[in-house]
Amino acid sequence: MKAKFSPYLTRLAQFFRELSQELSKDYNYVSILSTDSVGFAVRISQRSKSVSSKTMTTERGTVIRVHDQGLYSEYAFNDIDCSRAMYQTASERKAYVLETAEKIKTELGRQMNILKRTQTAVYTTPTLKDEERVLLVEKEAEILPEEADMEKLIENLGRLSDQGVASLEGALDCVMSAQCTHINKMFITPKQYLRQSYCYAEGTAVLIATNGEDTKFAYEGVSGLGGVEIFDGLEEKLLSAVKQAKELLSSGRIEPGEYDIITAPSITGLIAHEAFGHGVEMDMFVKNRALGKEYINQRVGSDLVTMHEGALCGDTVTAFAFDDEGTLAGDVTEIDHGILKTGICDALAALRLGVEPTGNGKRENFEHKVYTRMTNTVFDSGSDSLEEMIASIKHGYLLDGTESGMEDPKHWGIQCIVSRGYEIRVGVLTGRVVSPVVMTGYVPDLLGSISMASSDRVLEGNGGCGKGYKEWVKVADGGPYLKARARLG
Repeated sequence: MKAKFSPYLTRLAQFFRELSQELSKDYNYVSILSTDSVGFAVRISQRSKSVSSKTMTTERGTVIRVHDQGLYSEYAFNDIDCSRAMYQTASERKAYVLETAEKIKTELGRQMNILKRTQTAVYTTPTLKDEERVLLVEKEAEILPEEADMEKLIENLGRLSDQGVASLEGALDCVMSAQCTHINKMFITPKQYLRQSYCYAEGTAVLIATNGEDTKFAYEGVSGLGGVEIFDGLEEKLLSAVKQAKELLSSGRIEPGEYDIITAPSITGLIAHEAFGHGVEMDMFVKNRALGKEYINQRVGSDLVTMHEGALCGDTVTAFAFDDEGTLAGDVTEIDHGILKTGICDALAALRLGVEPTGNGKRENFEHKVYTRMTNTVFDSGSDSLEEMIASIKHGYLLDGTESGMEDPKHWGIQCIVSRGYEIRVGVLTGRVVSPVVMTGYVPDLLGSISMASSDRVLEGNGGCGKGYKEWVKVADGGPYLKARARLG
């Protein structure tokens, strides 16, 4: 069924449309983003139970952006008087529109006066275009979070937690989590009226176990565009986590060195996210903080490397129809057969760079500013099989399981911490597991060494991405199995 658009926002639409028209009398550009997103988060372990009516993206509020004298200013609020905005006659609503407009103009004027008094330099930016556009997108979801049988879900997560602990000798705890959010966003300008409604869900199984000497964490997740029905896949993920925990408890240490590697889709996605995700966020180009700016139309990888970015690249947790600036979702080819073609950008960065926005302007919530942010970041598939890749390696490792990643966009260094590596000798998996594995290198060297890519690919969207240790948003990444060469330790 369709995830129906918020009745709350529908009732506020006329008020906001009139407010945008009123504010446009004083400003060159006016946009209004209003959100009404609901969801839940559940976490069950052997030690505790946590049930919340909020997730990372649960919110209700509005932010208004205006352009005046080359400067963009914003005003965020969630104290709207619904009785006056929704239920009054046209003349009474008009009075509230005028009252609200004056309140906003007073606050924005105060912001401008602070800049003048402090003699703060303004980064003069052109006016955004406002073109006629009406859009309503309601995506499919079988069970909305607001309609979930919470008692049944909690009972099932508790059963899986018990099952996980009983499945493995040495298990200390099994943490099962599930969160689902129904996103509703409305974007209004004097000429635009955009609405979108979609659900995403993500669940995890974390098994904590010990062999008496070491304690290991095995992690598996399920996520995607849709509702509570996505959690049906959690039991399969738990079984995978149990198997993974057994491997980790018997794992050893890797001897540091340079190896041929095969990256599982989770690690392929980690490389995509860290190597060329942040590195081509073009708000960093404006600030000259990313080396990618100097490599447009230059080779950065082998001919097998084609990478896409955009909300249209997959039905994942971040598959929206338009971003938080009203730019329609896209599918950008960042790297084409090894050549860096472009980056991604929000609308203001695009204006400052003289390019078109790519639909990557995202806010943590309505109270936070827009940054250029990733959505789906994914390597294209190739034509090889995993079996062929393994057979081609004399001594190396198949890497799987993301723990963390870090990059330096200004110098293109990358560090990825991988949960485990499966040893390969003379084209055969030996059964030996090493953990953890730290993969480091220079991004063009790593991507330039890619020599094989599998014909399948997977995108995963558990967790979020921070920018500058703040501003958390949902992202997804992935791709096929890749064969490359990297330094491991």
